[in-house]
Amino acid sequence: MASRRLRAFKRWMTSQGIQCSDALQFTDSRDNGIAVKALCDLREGDVVANIPKLACLTVKTTSACSIIEEAGLGGYLGLSVALMYERSLGENSNWAGYLQLLPDKECLPLLWSLEDVDQFLCGTELHKTVKEDKTLMYEDWKENILPLMESAPLIFSPEFFGVEQYFSARSLISSRSFDIDDFHGFGMVPLADLFNHKTNAEDVHFTLVSSDLESDNSTSHLNDVHPYDESNCWNSSLDKVGPDSLVTEANNVDDTDSDSSDLEGDPTTLEMIMVKNVKAGSEVFNTYGSLGNAALLHRYGFTEANNPYDIVNIDLKLVIDWCSSRFSRRYSRARVSLWKKLEYCGCDNENIEYFEISHDGEPQTELLILIYMMLLSDDAFNHFDLTTSVSKNFAGLMLYEKGKSIWIEDSKIRKDVLLTKDVRKTLVSLADMREALYGLSCLEEDLEMVCRIQDRKLYHSLALRESERTILKNLRSYAAMAGQLSISERRLSLRKNT
Repeated sequence: MASRRLRAFKRWMTSQGIQCSDALQFTDSRDNGIAVKALCDLREGDVVANIPKLACLTVKTTSACSIIEEAGLGGYLGLSVALMYERSLGENSNWAGYLQLLPDKECLPLLWSLEDVDQFLCGTELHKTVKEDKTLMYEDWKENILPLMESAPLIFSPEFFGVEQYFSARSLISSRSFDIDDFHGFGMVPLADLFNHKTNAEDVHFTLVSSDLESDNSTSHLNDVHPYDESNCWNSSLDKVGPDSLVTEANNVDDTDSDSSDLEGDPTTLEMIMVKNVKAGSEVFNTYGSLGNAALLHRYGFTEANNPYDIVNIDLKLVIDWCSSRFSRRYSRARVSLWKKLEYCGCDNENIEYFEISHDGEPQTELLILIYMMLLSDDAFNHFDLTTSVSKNFAGLMLYEKGKSIWIEDSKIRKDVLLTKDVRKTLVSLADMREALYGLSCLEEDLEMVCRIQDRKLYHSLALRESERTILKNLRSYAAMAGQLSISERRLSLRKNT
């Protein structure tokens, strides 16, 4: 039997013209929250929901639209004010039946105390990011929302628009919003946000019916779309739902009244379409994208075991620190300067340059090239530097084997030829330096703690740390496996690349 809040939500969906197949069942669990299950077999191509855009909570649809636009607030700020404003209206909000279904906030690191962030996220990819987020978001509130509260305290009361309420609203937007279209931007999409995530196992896509009926691409895929992501196109048939036609769940409209073809091509309608067959009794999953555990915890408040999209970053600064400890700062600057001169670079995020280590421990090629160049003898390095200075069209890497130089084009550089004994030893050293950031506990202790921890915050932070440390362990294994390549095999690789 549906909970009281689910029954209220279904009545609200009916009032807003949201149509949902009665082949879907909503379950409400204190431990796991709301999930969507199939009451009967669903087939690929089945349309299981239609959602009018006007039922979505956006800056354009909120009753505070004129106030938000007059204040010049857009993006996260604008939608946050819209969400807080509608919450402040209580039962008078047009979204009351939807808002009562939402939690007050999501358990994202953004809402953790600074003490918890330092304790639980130390050493992880999120530690600095979350602290910076908290600072920037407080400044956003102080500069943009506090003036609204001061100018109209009866409308924007601290009870609903304080800094704590702003952070809570941002956590909901981070974990639940979708990009709708150019006019509405992104917003809260009732029903679509009830489907749980599963990496590489999505069952349903959220789509936007195009107003251009002559277009080959009749729908835009909004499934992975989130304020952080970009939408892409997805072609889909708009067949009727098989075993149970598209109906309004609350009043059980019959098949003839709910044919989805009536809405086909309607530019004001969003649809949810099955992209694979799902058996009766199984949960129906959406996907939030191909994200590693750091991104999942940051944006949605959870992690996944054995996540194939997990990565660990090794900052360029860490590599320079390693080189400077072995040689000198001047030596390090010269090697990095030549590396950049050849137009190599790592990834970049807010002026922090770093290299990615993949789930299986494989390092980014640019990192291997940098380490290789750092380990060149002075004679080889000077020869390399002089060659690139003289040649205006130099694009590639100069490799050295027993005093002989071999030039290889960028497109032909293979990792195995870079993995000399010293490069592999350096990878292990960098893995050790990166892992030292987590503190004194060992990986086995982290694994044991994850298995017995029940607290959600502690569990997922430990799971993130465990997954990152496992990648560093895989990096060491990668270096060891590369060492099994014989000298003759390596020379053969060099000849093949020239």
